[in-house]
Amino acid sequence: MSSPGAPSISFGVLKPKRKTKKKHFVQQKVEVFRASDPVLSVLMWGVSHSINDLSQVPVPVMLLPDDFKASTKIKVINHLFNKENLPGQFKFKEYCPQVFRNLRERFGIEDQDYQVSLARSAPLKDEDRKSVGLMLTSYDHTLVIKEISSEEVEEMHSILSEYHQYIVTCHGSTLLPQFLAMYRVTVESEDTYLLVMRNMFSHRLHTHRKYELKGSVLSREASFKEKVKDFSGHKDADFRKNVQKVHVSVEEKEKLMEKLNRDIEFLVRMRIMDYSLLLGIHDVERAEREEEDMDSSGDEEEEGENGLGPPCSTSPEGIPGYMNSLKPLGPGEFDPYVDVYAIQSAEGAPRREVYFMGLIDVLTQYDAKKKAAHAARAVKQGAGAEISTVHPEQYAKRFRDFFSKIFA
Repeated sequence: MSSPGAPSISFGVLKPKRKTKKKHFVQQKVEVFRASDPVLSVLMWGVSHSINDLSQVPVPVMLLPDDFKASTKIKVINHLFNKENLPGQFKFKEYCPQVFRNLRERFGIEDQDYQVSLARSAPLKDEDRKSVGLMLTSYDHTLVIKEISSEEVEEMHSILSEYHQYIVTCHGSTLLPQFLAMYRVTVESEDTYLLVMRNMFSHRLHTHRKYELKGSVLSREASFKEKVKDFSGHKDADFRKNVQKVHVSVEEKEKLMEKLNRDIEFLVRMRIMDYSLLLGIHDVERAEREEEDMDSSGDEEEEGENGLGPPCSTSPEGIPGYMNSLKPLGPGEFDPYVDVYAIQSAEGAPRREVYFMGLIDVLTQYDAKKKAAHAARAVKQGAGAEISTVHPEQYAKRFRDFFSKIFA
């Protein structure tokens, strides 16, 4: 029998031959920094615990069907460790740990670096992105943590096997989100589901303007408040009004179109729609002026409080996974092994820019609810009207056509 103060622990489906045993958390050595939210404290503790635990399990030769259904669960009650940082009782669940470990490896992210990014210091809240629930960025700006619904957890499970196979086939060369882990944190009987992805924006180059594009102008314009902020909320109608173009070389355009076409074919097979192209723009000349102004004013206050990336002057040293560039990076330069979604503007472009492009919100499948919404809008607006809720094939064609026109 365990003592009244000992934690209660339960595990979900694990690899064969791995025995469940009680652990005495009184001897817990992992230091967890205080977070402003108990959910974040549990997340940081849980990530550190799970990565340490997973490091003791041999990497399987190949993934099995059961790995795509597996989970590990930890339940802690009346613990006697780290009481100043963690709630009195909580639960932490990790979904498909072997699958996501394999995906992290394929995306070139070491588990130790991943652990440092999420557990060394509290993630930062993204106040600019208007989303339901938490939207966080790791303190080093390399990862994004998004709160999702229980329905989206089911959607992820339904596509995970095909998504993994797709990443294997394309060797990780994709504009799709890089899914790295999925967790459930339970505090005071309330469940929070969290999905961890690679940040599509840079860990060092400030994003001066952002667009979320769907290829439709229907209800796709930023509000006045969003436009005033300059950075947040720009959409399709704003993109057209600003006469915005992406100035990349012919070779880079061909590579992007090849990736996009391949990705969209996968999304159509998965019956997925309503996704967006996230486009971030780093203005090199503007960044240089901002750095000069900061140097002349002696103001050392760091930008990037929105959690979407520090200013251009920030040194990349010490960033987990940063091991490729031995020389300091200059204005507008980036490490392609870390900023995998980044592309430089072509020589001779009107402005020196760096673009960040990727697909987001890819967990909406064309189900009965979407079919009903499409039918209702068709009746209301007429068969010839541009309708945002369309079936996956039609959505993909419209999206592909739009994407091909964003280039100069």
